[in-house]
Amino acid sequence: MITVVDAKACAQRVERLRGVMAAKGYDAVVLRNNADLRWLTGAQRTFDDEVAHTAFVAKDGQWLHTDSRYYGTFIDRLGKDTPWVIDQKYIGAADWVAQCVLETHARVIALEDTQDLAFAEALTEALNHASLGCLLPHMHGDVSALRIVKDAEEVSLIKHAQSITDAAFEHICGFIKPGMTELQVRTELEGYMFSHGADALSFDSLIASGPNGANPHAQPSSRVIQEGDMIVMDYGAGYHDYHSDMTRTVCVGEASEEQKKVYAVVRKANETCEAAIHEGVTGNEIHNLAVKVITDAGYGKYFNHGLGHGVGLQIHELPLFTRAAVGAKKTSAGAVVTVEPGIYLPDKFGIRLEDFGQVTKDGYEVFTQSPHELQELPVK
Repeated sequence: MITVVDAKACAQRVERLRGVMAAKGYDAVVLRNNADLRWLTGAQRTFDDEVAHTAFVAKDGQWLHTDSRYYGTFIDRLGKDTPWVIDQKYIGAADWVAQCVLETHARVIALEDTQDLAFAEALTEALNHASLGCLLPHMHGDVSALRIVKDAEEVSLIKHAQSITDAAFEHICGFIKPGMTELQVRTELEGYMFSHGADALSFDSLIASGPNGANPHAQPSSRVIQEGDMIVMDYGAGYHDYHSDMTRTVCVGEASEEQKKVYAVVRKANETCEAAIHEGVTGNEIHNLAVKVITDAGYGKYFNHGLGHGVGLQIHELPLFTRAAVGAKKTSAGAVVTVEPGIYLPDKFGIRLEDFGQVTKDGYEVFTQSPHELQELPVK
């Protein structure tokens, strides 16, 4: 069910943005990234893949430009008391921003660097045409950084998405049998999520059996699943624009001793890292902890991707748990982030175990409820 936005939560988000504006000396900001606009406005299931909306947020007002395809939906979602002035004038986005600048007398207007160069150039031209002299500094990830810390409304939607994802795992474990293809398993998995409350997929579900599982992002294929296969399943349900993200690896029939050994290492890496997460740790500290566990077990060269990433309105957000420099930042309480170590043995099998949850002052609240124990699926 679609509801009118949580006005209090959205007002707090706008005020957080205005705090950044005040600190950096911006009179206004212009935003066009759909995830940022969804976060600020709270308009559920309104945005799609088109760059069709522009927000102009000043110190004492907030305006949103859209077109007739979305206008009625915005009115329904935001309610009659919304602080947003919603405009559907048949006018280009750059010319519309120039009008906002004229009306508000803003002189320092920041542009998020997610906007394309064509818009920035069109805005410069529109301002010149209107004889408006403005500074147009770029914001570099400022809104993405604000979105790291999830509020109560966001967490509620994320947890609901994960509850659907968990239920789908229990269902698919009872469905998989030798002789099915990876594509058949994906179809069943995704159909179950849609019929049990999901309104989108977090991403295209990954189903990789046997040697295909040694490729961390292998796409489902017509490969026939066989007894003894390990199957890596990485998927998530979407709910009201928020995402879940989970990976479980199961065995069709009884696992071999090698499969059990590798699975135990991956599980240890996952649980060791989750126990070490708390406010203030850096992403590369946690990533390197997973590397140590896996390397100490003799499989270090078979784990080469980042340990985790933020999840929210986008399936990959900040913060990042990785060895790269971006992972050196301290993790804030309130961040929602994955933990997904894996071992990938070429031409044999792969194993990944992924949870996600919220960083707290003293620890890590795991949202994922599916078991960590290796599931050995019946073959008859």
